[in-house]
Amino acid sequence: MAPAGATLTGVGVGPGDPELLTLRAVRVLRQADLVVVPVLDRPDADGSAPPGRAETTVRAHVAEDRLRRLPFALDDTGGVTARRERAWDAAAAAVVAAFDGGACSVAFATIGDPNVYSTFGYLAQTVRTLRPDVVLATVPGVTAMQDLAARSGVSLCEGREPLTLLPATAGLAAFADALAGPGTVVAYKGWRRHRDLVAELRRAGRLDGAVLGRSLGLPDERIGPVGADDDHLPYLSTLLVPARRAHRGGKL
Repeated sequence: MAPAGATLTGVGVGPGDPELLTLRAVRVLRQADLVVVPVLDRPDADGSAPPGRAETTVRAHVAEDRLRRLPFALDDTGGVTARRERAWDAAAAAVVAAFDGGACSVAFATIGDPNVYSTFGYLAQTVRTLRPDVVLATVPGVTAMQDLAARSGVSLCEGREPLTLLPATAGLAAFADALAGPGTVVAYKGWRRHRDLVAELRRAGRLDGAVLGRSLGLPDERIGPVGADDDHLPYLSTLLVPARRAHRGGKL
């Protein structure tokens, strides 16, 4: 049984740069009895596999011996698959075991923000099912679109402009609908769909000014214009399409 007041906190650690963690995020991570990080569910996920982005970021603030890897089907694009459900169940069981073993606080480090396309939501739901008395909390984090906007000098939204964020997995129709609107469009997880996204940008007349960010905050990061010949994109690439603006204050 979990201790009274046992808390599972999803902590946003930003897109990859350890300096982008908030003071609250660092405090929660350092005070937690256990810090867990998501990794790709491969046979060596708990062994010699290189660390994932969240783990790499957290290591700048938390000792490695306080970290534990939880394998997830991070690259599964088939919806709610058996592989994904097994990973969610196993990760939740590991967190519950930590609580049952006496841990009062467990922190789950997630890139970006825990409430924006994060694995944390699935873990939290499953833990709550197993231990309804566990308190769930989140610490907001800097998102990839905010970091890319800052690094590329793009204002995300002004005046009455909408800001549309969507994963490329939502499909080209959703992306095309967003491009037809008046605001900035951000697409996550372009990866294997990149050429199709670029083709849609051309059709909409919005290729000029679009920015692509790869491996933000990491040593091999690349930020620059978008091209159809971009290859070897990481799964977590970010595509930023600025709003059309004719003059200063035109959208007020």
